[in-house]
Amino acid sequence: MSDTLTQAPAPAGFTLPIREIRSPGGISAWLAEDHSVPVVSLAWGWDGGASLDPEGQEGAAAVAAALLTEGAGDLNAADFQDALRDAGIGLSFHGDRDGFEGGFRALRSPPGTAEGDALPEAVRLARLALTAPRFDAEAVERVRARSIAGARQALEGPRGQANRAFWANSFPASPYARPPGGTAESLAALPADAIRAAAARHLRRAGLQVTASGAITEAEFGRALDDLFGALPDSDAPVAPPLPRFALPPLATGGAQVVTVDAPQCAVIFGQPGLAVSDPDWEAAQVVLRVLAGGGFSSRLMTEVRVKRGLSYGIGAGLDTVARQGLILGSVATENARVAETLTVLRAEWARMAAEGPSEEEVRDAVAFLTGSLPLQFTDSRRTASILLSQRRNNRAPDWLAGRPARLAALTQDKVTEVSKRLLQPEALGAVVAGKPQGL
Repeated sequence: MSDTLTQAPAPAGFTLPIREIRSPGGISAWLAEDHSVPVVSLAWGWDGGASLDPEGQEGAAAVAAALLTEGAGDLNAADFQDALRDAGIGLSFHGDRDGFEGGFRALRSPPGTAEGDALPEAVRLARLALTAPRFDAEAVERVRARSIAGARQALEGPRGQANRAFWANSFPASPYARPPGGTAESLAALPADAIRAAAARHLRRAGLQVTASGAITEAEFGRALDDLFGALPDSDAPVAPPLPRFALPPLATGGAQVVTVDAPQCAVIFGQPGLAVSDPDWEAAQVVLRVLAGGGFSSRLMTEVRVKRGLSYGIGAGLDTVARQGLILGSVATENARVAETLTVLRAEWARMAAEGPSEEEVRDAVAFLTGSLPLQFTDSRRTASILLSQRRNNRAPDWLAGRPARLAALTQDKVTEVSKRLLQPEALGAVVAGKPQGL
């Protein structure tokens, strides 16, 4: 028997060919065509979102997005929703911290027949929402009331308080410090004209990114692009502000920032700067964080915090992206009396990984998980279109997903250790604690 192991070939990445197409009217888009299921999904978006809300009008983009399906053209809110329901169309819009996005999913008819094909109706209704939203007073007040209730509910527990304080203290005096959905106070005072202006800032051809997945041909997609977006204004899109320098005081020097909340447990949000989305070590950084904080019971933080000490039911962290910059974000909840110990363990494990990196076995297991879990992200056309849109907004190449398994397989322990030292910054790791912590 040979004393060497035969390594199985790496699983394939995203196997559908992604074609970059241009409509007859000149609109660029990505298409992953797949006729195995008679469904098509489109996703589109613009940079900006809540980062473009003027001071004092926080939540304008989020409310504007919610209102786009609350009546358009000659259809009021009820009629518009009935039209979507009758055709089995899922159409939605949302505004987040750094983007404004929309998309739909529609059934297609069997080849050779137009009966049951919901794509034309989906395009018609989405075009109305994009070009002729009504912003009726009744709909504005209903969505406003719902948003205010959501903003208040988000602050009812320690987790929401910690999350709000984390962003406010990490990026002070920046649009990214503000709650993307607004506060109860800003939403209550939000003028209807500000909501319309937030929609108008985004709904234009400039800066538009579009993707599609599912049962649609290149010719059909080209026509749909022009029908959907051809009538949008062609003026310049506003520029979203860059993410400012991370400013949360580090655990190593100033301790955690505390928000007092009357609760038996503390919620902790912790983090530090990450890597730019364009950084060639992006995937090595994901391996580092999988080993340290993202591997369920196999991660180092879970082992030290829960398994060995019983400090919490769970702890984890991963890479988030804001304005194409990476940010490491994590969370944990623990008893008020044990939060200081939890933070001590967190800080020690962060420093140990930064100094030593992962073992060869940890790298192998993390690479296997990240490679094997990739196909599970593409379970339907809507998720696929959404993921492709995020890749496009991050300036990835169309073949980036297909090449991911090979890039992961090429990572060595030495390379991941090098990235650990570069990525993890114990001196910059900061945390916000909401609750009544003892010992801080």
